[in-house]
Amino acid sequence: MEIEENPTESSAKPKPFALHGNERLFAFSDGVFAITITLLVLEIKIPEIPKELVATKLLSELSHLFPFIISHLVSFLVLGIFWVAHHNMFAHVKRHNHILLWLNILFLMCVASIPFPTGLLGTYPDQQISVIIYSGVLGITGLVLSLMWWYVATYRLVDDETDPEFVRFVYRHVLKAPIFYFSAILASFLSLPLAKLILACVTIFYIIPNTSVHKHYKKLDQRFNQ
Repeated sequence: MEIEENPTESSAKPKPFALHGNERLFAFSDGVFAITITLLVLEIKIPEIPKELVATKLLSELSHLFPFIISHLVSFLVLGIFWVAHHNMFAHVKRHNHILLWLNILFLMCVASIPFPTGLLGTYPDQQISVIIYSGVLGITGLVLSLMWWYVATYRLVDDETDPEFVRFVYRHVLKAPIFYFSAILASFLSLPLAKLILACVTIFYIIPNTSVHKHYKKLDQRFNQ
C-alpha cells in the first residue's frame, strides 16, 4: 500500500541558512566579565606576619595595600563601564556574523587582560611604565569596542529602526574613552599624578548620568512600548 505524501510537509523545505540569536554571545561575554572582575581581588594579598608581631605590624602592613585597593577599585569600575557599554551596544545588535564574533572575542581578550596592568599599577604605582601599560590596555580595549560598533553599524547588523543619529552618538561617546586613556599616556611624561587624575576623570565621566544618553534611552523605551 502506498502512503500518500502530505502536501504540506513536502512543500515545506528547510532553510539553507538561519541566523542564530545572540544568547550564547551574551552568556560567553558575561562569563568573561564575571571571571575577570573576580580575578581583580586576587591581586590584594593578605599580609603574612609572624603571630607574635601581628598586634604591632598589622596596621602598617595593611596600609601598604592602599595602592592595590585603589587600582582594584578603579579597574572594577572600568570593567563595569565596559560591561554597560557592551550590554547597551548589543541591545541594538539583532544579528551577528563570523567577523563580529571574532571582534567580540578580541574585545574580551582585552577585558581579560586588565587584571595584569591592575596588579602592576598596584605594585609599582610610582613608575611611569605601570601607568603607560595600564592606560594602554584600557585604551586598546576601548578602541576595539569602538571598532565593533563601527562594524555593526556599517554592515547593518543593528536593528533596522535604529536612528542614524543614535549610531553616530554612540560611536562618539565610546571613542572618547580611548582618546582620554592615550592622553593619560602622554600626560605621564609630564606628571604621573596628572596621568592618574585623567584616568580617574574618565571613570567618573562614564559613571555620572549623561543627559544625551538618557534622551536616547527614552526614545528606545518609547519604541519598544509601542
